[in-house]
Parts: sequence; structure tokens; C-alpha cells
Amino acid sequence: MSQLRLNPLTGRWVTIVAERAMRPTDFATRVQTVESDPSRPCPFCPGNEDPASLPLATVGPEGNWRMRVVPNLYPAFDGDDSLAVRNLGPVHVMAEASGTHEVFVFTPNHRGGIDTFADDACSEIMVMLKQRLSHHAETGHIRYTQAIVNHGREAGASLSHPHGQLLGLPFVPGEILDEERAFVRFEGGCILCTTVEAESSADERVVVENDDAIVVCPFWSGGPYEMLIMPKAHHQHLPDASDESLAGVGRAIRDALAHLNGVFPDVAFNLVFHTAPHQHDGPFHWHAHLWPKLTTVAGFEKGTGVMINIVPPENAAQELRRIGVRA
Repeated sequence: MSQLRLNPLTGRWVTIVAERAMRPTDFATRVQTVESDPSRPCPFCPGNEDPASLPLATVGPEGNWRMRVVPNLYPAFDGDDSLAVRNLGPVHVMAEASGTHEVFVFTPNHRGGIDTFADDACSEIMVMLKQRLSHHAETGHIRYTQAIVNHGREAGASLSHPHGQLLGLPFVPGEILDEERAFVRFEGGCILCTTVEAESSADERVVVENDDAIVVCPFWSGGPYEMLIMPKAHHQHLPDASDESLAGVGRAIRDALAHLNGVFPDVAFNLVFHTAPHQHDGPFHWHAHLWPKLTTVAGFEKGTGVMINIVPPENAAQELRRIGVRA
């Protein structure tokens, strides 16, 4: 029988429909796509760096870098102005999309995803995130920074070289405002601290756990094999976490992706970090979402905002633990 489960972070219902997972075409292997111009050198590979695009931050010496952050050549947000709203009529409201848009090339290896990282690289990627978010927090017109990794064309990646993006926004997105309200509403402490304790004890939906983080297929999963990465140390903002704690979270993300690729080799996914908005001091617990691109969001989901998940998270976690074992 189908179930409705409430996502406490958003206040929205999801529907778990296990019977539909029996269709053989539900999880077809993704189509491998080539670059739009195969003759063009990859701009993220060592030796192909644009000399006009000076790095904003690097790990390792220039010419032998391990990670680098550069401005996006086609920024979605750009400019130093604070949000200035203008009314163009009774229903039309606009503002300039000021802010910043950065590309985080976290490996020089064209085929080297996070799932292949050594422990040191797991630490470096998280510490770099901490540094960039701290820098954005000191910039007056940036109110929130969204850190993401899109892997695969189906997930929105335009280049196959592994990379992430950091978008400094002049406003706080509605999804984050919804989560902030959820933390305020929750009685008895912190939603995620309580979830960490409950999931670790039950061990029914846990995929990966170490001293610093736990990865689960959340009870309210809106899609197949969705994962939630929760630091065990309670901090509102990612930059507030210690480097040691961040290193453990990085290892948990790596291992979660290794498990996922063990079940679905080279699956497209979105990895999204949620942290409290800059300068906000209300209840929050920073975390990350991992959403594999295995199904299509159709009319019902778009029309209602209610996701349909054809794989119960309990089954997904069991399969991820059983097959996707990191070597």
C-alpha cells in the first residue's frame, strides 16, 4: 500500500509507492553524452587554464594545482549591488541579479570524481568550501551562498570534468527559508540532531556512518536513492565547523557516492549543500542533499509539489549498503 510521509524540513508530503518499482525501465542506464565540441580542449584540465581568468583560490602550487576556484565565464549572478526591487506594474516585479558565480574545479583529473578521492582530498574540498563561504559572508550584498555539484548532463552539468559551483545570491532562497522555519517549529531541540540519533539507533536507513557524519536515505525521501548527509557536530553555518569535522563529512560524502556508483555506475546526480544564510543566527544545522537522477519529475509532481518515490528508502539503503561497497 502507498504511504504519505512528511518531510519535516520543508513541510511537504511525499508519496512512497513501492509497487511501481517493478517496472524494468524505471532505472535505465544513463546515456553517455559527448562534449558539445569534442575538438575543444577541456578548460578545466591542467594546461588549458584561461590566462585571463585568474583563480580566486587554489590548493597546490600553480602549474601543479589540486583544486582551484575561478570566476564563471557565464555568471548567473554578477555585480556588487544589494538587492533593489523595482515594480514594473501591478504584478511585475524585478531586481538585478547581482552577486557572484564561481566554478570550483576540485580535481585536475578529467575522470576523477569525488568517489575516488583519498582522505586528504576529502578534507581539502570541504576546507575550500569553508574558505569560500567565509569570504562570501564578508561581502555585504551576498545574503546566501549555494554550493552545488552537478554530475552528468541529466543533472545539469555542461562539462564532464568534475566540478562544482558556488553562487553568491543577493537574497535567501525559499527552500532555505522553509528549512529555517522548520527548525524554529521543531520542539525538543534540533530536527537534524534528533534525526542523527534516531537513524543511528534504528540503523534501518543508514548508508554510511563515521565519527563525524551519518548518511541516510531519509524517511521522507522524495526520490529513489536520495541521501541526506548530516554532520554530527551541530553548527548553523558550514564555516563554523572545525576542519577535522569537515574532513569526516567529506569522507562520508565520498563513501556515499562510492556506494551509489556501485549500484548505478556513473549515475547523474546533484549534490547540494544547505547552510544557514550569512548573518542569520536562528536555529539551523548545516547539511547536504544527494539526489540521483533516476526518474523524471512529471506533471503530478510539478502540479502539486508532492513527489512520488517508487523505492522505499529502507530498501534503497539496504541495496546501497549491500552492493556499493567502497574498495
